[in-house]
Amino acid sequence: MKQVIIGFTTDGPTDIRFLESIIQRTFEDIAFECDGDVMVLPLQYIEREPGSFIEMVQTCAYKAIIDYSIMVLCIHTDAEAANDHRAFEFKITPAFESVQQSEEDVCKNLVAVVPVRMTEAWLLADKDLLKAEIGTSKSDNDLKIHRAPETFADPKAAIEEAIRIARADLPARRRHQLPIAELYQPIGQKIQLEKLERLAAYQKFKEAVRQAYRKLNYLHEEHETAIR
Repeated sequence: MKQVIIGFTTDGPTDIRFLESIIQRTFEDIAFECDGDVMVLPLQYIEREPGSFIEMVQTCAYKAIIDYSIMVLCIHTDAEAANDHRAFEFKITPAFESVQQSEEDVCKNLVAVVPVRMTEAWLLADKDLLKAEIGTSKSDNDLKIHRAPETFADPKAAIEEAIRIARADLPARRRHQLPIAELYQPIGQKIQLEKLERLAAYQKFKEAVRQAYRKLNYLHEEHETAIR
């Protein structure tokens, strides 16, 4: 059986809790399109070191090979905008190009994970799940989360406000504040990938995963087309 060892790095610690499961399950999902059986081993997290974005990616790509024998390295950064154009133009593309040009022993099979605005927009992809984790039966309108996830200028603030609204009517003894940090891991583990596929940023990530499998020679055009 073929195996794939995947590494990932994220903007911050809360992103790890959400994205680890998303990345793992997406690679497992696309593995069914590959030629033969592919085992996706547990992800390896690579901690970032200080420096520019390009320097950080270079260092992670080096550590990926030297420390973990990683075959595919996922790099997360938030777009922090209404689209991912600037994130790719000024961060992802120059950083990935620098790794491709490196003469060192580095992982050159790179995958970008770039949520529009920020990772929290992906938490809003399944609002029923979000409400279940918050513990509320209030409507999307009541919670002010009725818009499309990628249209929120600050999705993290939107979720925090939804939590506040959801708990405002509870008896005082039950009205303790639910930290948003407690939502990342359970939602990351439970959210259906089909819900995320409604988001353009996730679709781009999923196609990048396919491209990573192609570079490993695990996925070929004919077989991919037949599966789809």
